[in-house]
Amino acid sequence: ELHLSRPLLRAVNEMGFVTPTPIQSRCIPLALAGKDICAAAKTGSGKTAAYLLPIMERLLYKNASRNLIRVVIVTPTRELASQVYNIALKLAKYTKITCALIVGGLPLQ
Repeated sequence: ELHLSRPLLRAVNEMGFVTPTPIQSRCIPLALAGKDICAAAKTGSGKTAAYLLPIMERLLYKNASRNLIRVVIVTPTRELASQVYNIALKLAKYTKITCALIVGGLPLQ
C-alpha cells in the first residue's frame, strides 16, 4: 500500500514487517512525494524505516552512473548510527545501494 519497489518490499518482508506502523503510514507517502517531514514517535515505532525506505526508493531511480555520496544521515550517538546502518544494510540487501558507517572515537580499522 506504500508503493515501494519490489527489492525493498522483498527486504521488508524478509525482516518480518507485514503492515506499516502509524509513523510509517503517515511519513512514507509524504517523503516519496518529496515533502519535508518533522515527526516524533516512541522508541520501537519504526521511525528508522519510515525515513530510510523513502530515501532508498528515491535512490533506486537516481542516475547511478557515477559513484557519488547521495545521502548523509547524522545521528547523535555511535550506537544509533550503528543501528541505522544495520537497518539500512538489511533494507538495501536486494538493491545496488551501498552504505557506509563513519563514526568518531573508534579505531580506523
